[in-house]
Amino acid sequence: MSAPSGRATGGAGAAAVPEPVTYVLPLRWSEDSGLEELTAYLRWLSRRVEVVVVDGSPSALRAGHAARWRSLLVRHLPPDPGLRYANGKVNGVLTGLRVARHDRVIVADDDVRYDDAGLRRMAELLGHADLVRPQNYFDPLPWHARWDTGRSLLNRAVGADYPGTLGVRRSTVLGIGGYDGDVLFENLELIRTVRAHGGREIVAHGLYVRRLPPTARRFWAQRVRQAYDDLAQPRRFAVFLALLPAALVAARSGRWGAAATGALVTIVTLAEAGRRRAGGARVFPRSTVAFAPVWVLERATCAWLALARRVGWGGISYAGARIRVAAHRQRQLAG
Repeated sequence: MSAPSGRATGGAGAAAVPEPVTYVLPLRWSEDSGLEELTAYLRWLSRRVEVVVVDGSPSALRAGHAARWRSLLVRHLPPDPGLRYANGKVNGVLTGLRVARHDRVIVADDDVRYDDAGLRRMAELLGHADLVRPQNYFDPLPWHARWDTGRSLLNRAVGADYPGTLGVRRSTVLGIGGYDGDVLFENLELIRTVRAHGGREIVAHGLYVRRLPPTARRFWAQRVRQAYDDLAQPRRFAVFLALLPAALVAARSGRWGAAATGALVTIVTLAEAGRRRAGGARVFPRSTVAFAPVWVLERATCAWLALARRVGWGGISYAGARIRVAAHRQRQLAG
């Protein structure tokens, strides 16, 4: 599946999007190594949809961004100072929703790269839902992106993945008063908040949206933080907490070989099912399935480290803040 990138944004004119759409990009950078690539993407994107970049970067960087994007059809502004959530991304999202001119809004992280087909499909689906959850895939695929893709495959096999982009109805989110930004897993918080107030969600397993992989250094830095997200899903978290003790019991009882083989077969089978779901083999290479057991071992280990952060430190550090709650339960949000 083709997707725009820094090397493919010039040339042809804008492709029609069936309904007016606003694209909200909450940005918070500490350095500008990806500026040229992002600028090329914004140039391509702004010919197709309204683009709002809510920039929470330090003032010097933000000024540089303003100068670089002055010639683009991009609205560039800081987060609303009245929004002071611990998770700065939520400040950016809510600021963008408030100024968006259109009701159909795509919210996307700075590493998400839509193509024409993705924009059109998202606009169409937002005609039938209050929230649309597409599927990200990494391109290019260095080793650590293949590793993290194992997570996506397993999520797809048993339910749905959590992408770095969502489609939302502006009127719905603002009409329910926004969502809580003092949580770590802000996308899940938004999903649950919309559901809790009767909004309709479409999980678009077959809407594939390209995502740039993080650096290997950032990948390692995210391991425990992403495991902390699972505190918002207690049953899932309990399963991962149980894996290492179960392995220890199996090893002591002499059944390690059979247990390990059974677990490996189960994980690989699930990952392959996730890879094939809704035509996913087009964007998920077969090699990513082999990384699913590695990811499970990682998450089983990091779950204990996340629990230690919750119990011993009262939360996890994120962007200069300490956040205790991963996300609220849906029944709490409905009250």
